Amino acid sequence: MLRRVLLYPFAQLYGLALRIRHALYDLGLLQMTSASLPTISVGNVALGGTGKTPHVELVLRTLADQGPLATLSRGYGRSGKHFHEVQRDDTAEASGDEPLMLKRAFGNVRVFVCADRVAGIAGIRKHAPEVQAVVLDDAFQHRRLRPGLSLVLTTWQRPWYKDALLPAGDLRDLPARARNADAVVVTKCPGLPSSAEQERWRAHLGLRPTQLLFFSTLHYAAPRSVHDPSASVPEGPHAAALLVTGIADPAPLLAHARERFGRVEHMAFPDHHRFTRSDQQRMAQRFASFADLPKTLITTEKDATRLGPALLDGPLEDIPVAVIGIQAEILNEPHTFSALLRDHVATHPAHR
Repeated sequence: MLRRVLLYPFAQLYGLALRIRHALYDLGLLQMTSASLPTISVGNVALGGTGKTPHVELVLRTLADQGPLATLSRGYGRSGKHFHEVQRDDTAEASGDEPLMLKRAFGNVRVFVCADRVAGIAGIRKHAPEVQAVVLDDAFQHRRLRPGLSLVLTTWQRPWYKDALLPAGDLRDLPARARNADAVVVTKCPGLPSSAEQERWRAHLGLRPTQLLFFSTLHYAAPRSVHDPSASVPEGPHAAALLVTGIADPAPLLAHARERFGRVEHMAFPDHHRFTRSDQQRMAQRFASFADLPKTLITTEKDATRLGPALLDGPLEDIPVAVIGIQAEILNEPHTFSALLRDHVATHPAHR
């Protein structure tokens, strides 16, 4: 609360800059381009931690039978801004951790990165003309490209109406902008809210009557060994885990790990952190000393892409490492959510 009070004047200035920028687009003084093929944007108004990547994966699974698919993102954390198609053997430095994770999870999806989303779509049309739809990862703020369908995420624990603009809070865009989305998804829900509670959420979020509102939760997969996916990972009250995360909101995963292991220690790094050899040595030293139980170093699939070769050659090479996968599930009206996506692709003028 003190942070909000002290930084409130700066948040007001940031908000003014956002309003001017959006007004220039709304008045047509800054140009927007509509994509010539179906595009579905998955974004948020906060800095991160909304579960965006699991929802991008949910969209890809929902559209799996709709023809060849592609994703397009900035490729946060990579070196360079140019157009690039991500390959399975890329590094996180070349492609960004999330695009690389998506490529390894969805081998039949073409994954592209480009800081300029308009140029990125043009590149996809040129280099992958068979693509029937593009999922735009984190593109809500990139107004130069007008998506055909827009989904905006916010969390159950910290929705945008309880947050504030940067730097007083974690909002990077105006909450009112979410009214331009086709649907809003409240993520990380502990369960399906009642009908009355759903209506209260709609009112608090300030949605238009025609906007769809969905609620989702996250499911965690069983830990999977990085070195031998067929090997079992010790779990239960007599097993321990050193949880290493470099994500925006590790709290739900930490709570899940504490349910699966008798003892858990957590090493938290910033979102998209580039792990150095010094970091790896710290992990190895912590792992060696923190428990006498059967133990495993647990991390996320996204973090594993940034650790990369260090898992096979370096301070961590002799340590048992496992990843925990995450999947998003729509709790209310999943068929409506699916139909929204599929109808957009099927009825797009490009496919008529």
